[in-house]
Amino acid sequence: MQSGNPALSSKTFEGFGSYEEASNVMTVEGTATKTGMLLVLVVAAAAYTWNAAEAGQNVTPFMMGGAIVGFIFALMTIFKPTWSPVTAPLYAIAEGLFLGAFSAFAEAYVAAQTDGQFPGITFQAACLTFGVLFSMLIVYRAGWIRATEKFKTGLMSAMGAVFFIYVLTWILSFFGTTIPFIHGNGMIGIGFSLVVIVIASLCLIMDFDFIEQGAAQGAPKYMEWYGAFGLLVTLVWLYIEIVRLLMKLYSNRN
Repeated sequence: MQSGNPALSSKTFEGFGSYEEASNVMTVEGTATKTGMLLVLVVAAAAYTWNAAEAGQNVTPFMMGGAIVGFIFALMTIFKPTWSPVTAPLYAIAEGLFLGAFSAFAEAYVAAQTDGQFPGITFQAACLTFGVLFSMLIVYRAGWIRATEKFKTGLMSAMGAVFFIYVLTWILSFFGTTIPFIHGNGMIGIGFSLVVIVIASLCLIMDFDFIEQGAAQGAPKYMEWYGAFGLLVTLVWLYIEIVRLLMKLYSNRN
């Protein structure tokens, strides 16, 4: 069993053995509940930094700090799944602080580029993110896309390519340059964002399969938090990429 999400690796459920008591095992319903709880924490933390930005406060420290702290808690969760009941909520709060500030900056950017003609892009991005989530869930439950080994291998390769581009872009930023075209608002940049969004959306199929297989194998109860954390990682990535796409599209219309 393997997930396209780096937080949900093929070895996560190894060595758990069999959990006889139903109250002590992972369930799909329990994971869904934990996912909802994490999303509430994300929204609450994001609302805090969003409102702070609207009040004119400098939220850059929240964006940078949230990203760094969230990354630390993500690593802690990945390497120590037993900590996930604590580290997953902390990750959600940190990511919420980051996303609230990031969303505020995105709104300000589009307003500056278009003279305020296209407000509310982050709300649109949030709606699209949840729309993709529920659409992919329907697709998965209907069996229209199955997480076969070939599917997993292809998706992992695509994710590796995107990760390489992200790392290369980060390295080049230290030299005051970047990869041409793909980060601009031209057709190539928009096409690149669409490809990344498709990859992130397909990762949801992998996450659903991972959670379902974990429940079927009788993983311990705390793995519900871990499964919810892995799903949240994909949703955060998907939301960020949708926001970036909308920024390119609206800026291109000016």
